[in-house]
Amino acid sequence: MKFRRRKFLQLAGGALALPALSRVAAADTYPSRPITVVVPFAAGGATDVMARVLADRLGRSLGQSVIVEDVTGAAGGIGVARVVRATPDGYTLSVGTLTTHVLIGGLYDLQFDLLNDLVPIAKLGYEPLLICVRNSLGVKNLQELIVWLKANPGKASAGIPGVGSTGNLAGLAFQKRTQTSYQFIPYRGDAPAVQDLIAGQIDLMIEPSSNSVAQVQAGTITALAVPSKTRHPNLPDVPTTDEAGLPGFYASIWFGFWAPKDTPKDILARLNAATVEALADPDVKARLGKLGQQVAARDDQTPEALGALQRAEADKWWPIIKAANLKGE
Repeated sequence: MKFRRRKFLQLAGGALALPALSRVAAADTYPSRPITVVVPFAAGGATDVMARVLADRLGRSLGQSVIVEDVTGAAGGIGVARVVRATPDGYTLSVGTLTTHVLIGGLYDLQFDLLNDLVPIAKLGYEPLLICVRNSLGVKNLQELIVWLKANPGKASAGIPGVGSTGNLAGLAFQKRTQTSYQFIPYRGDAPAVQDLIAGQIDLMIEPSSNSVAQVQAGTITALAVPSKTRHPNLPDVPTTDEAGLPGFYASIWFGFWAPKDTPKDILARLNAATVEALADPDVKARLGKLGQQVAARDDQTPEALGALQRAEADKWWPIIKAANLKGE
C-alpha cells in the first residue's frame, strides 16, 4: 500500500507539472506553426495594409508564415474581442489603432477589459492628422480660421467618418481648446468627406493626413497645420500647431501590436524583437512612408512604451467622449 500511495503521489505531482512544462516547451520551440494577426478593419484600409507589410517581414524573422485575418464590426471591437478570447500562446495577435485599442473603450460597453485583457508587444507607427479647409473659405493660416470660427459660431461644418472617430474627437478637443463651435457632418468614410471639402460643401476637416495629402499637393484644398511636434514629411511647408499659434495641440492616429494576456514573457520578447527588426528594415519604412505612415521611434517600440501610451490616451480621450455623450453606433 505504501508503494502504491508513493507511486500515486509521484504520478500526481508529475501531472501537475505537465502544464508548466508544456508551456516552457512551447516557448522554447515558438513559433512552430503559422501565426495569425487579426486586423479589426476591412481589407485595403491603412491598418490592413500596414499589417500585411509587416507580416511579410515578420515571417522571415520568425521562420513561419504570418497570416493576416480581417475581422470587422463595432468600430474594431469584434476583431479585438477575437484576440482577447484566443489562447495566449503567441499564435493569435492583434494589430490595431488608437480607435480600436482606446476609443472604443469609451464608446461601447465592452465585454472585456480593453486595457488589461491584452498585453502590448510594440508600437508600430503613427500617422499625423491634418487641419484642412476648403479653398473658398479664404483663410490663410490657423489663427485666421480660429478668428473666423469665433465670428461665426455654430455655422461651420466639419466632415468626419462617423461619430466617435479620431477626427470627431480631435475636433471636439480643438473646439474646447479654441473656444469655438461648429457642426460635425458624419460620412461613410473620409474619402467622400474630402470630396465634399473640395467641392466646398463643408468647411473643414481634422483627419488622418493620408486622406488629404494628395489633394493639398494638388491645390484643391488648403492645409493650415499639422497637429504634431514635427512637420509632415510630404508637406514640409505646412507648419505644426506649435508654429501656427496653437502650442501643445497634438492629434495623431497610431498603430500598435498586442497579444492576449498571460502570453508567456519569452514569447512576447521574441515577438518584440522580430517586430523591432521588421520596423528597422529600409524596405518596410519606405513602403509605410508611401502610405503616409511613420515608423515609431526606437524607444517607443517597447511593450512598456505602448502600454503607457494606451493608458495615457484613455485618460485623455475617455473624459472627452463622456462629456460629449458619444455612443458607438
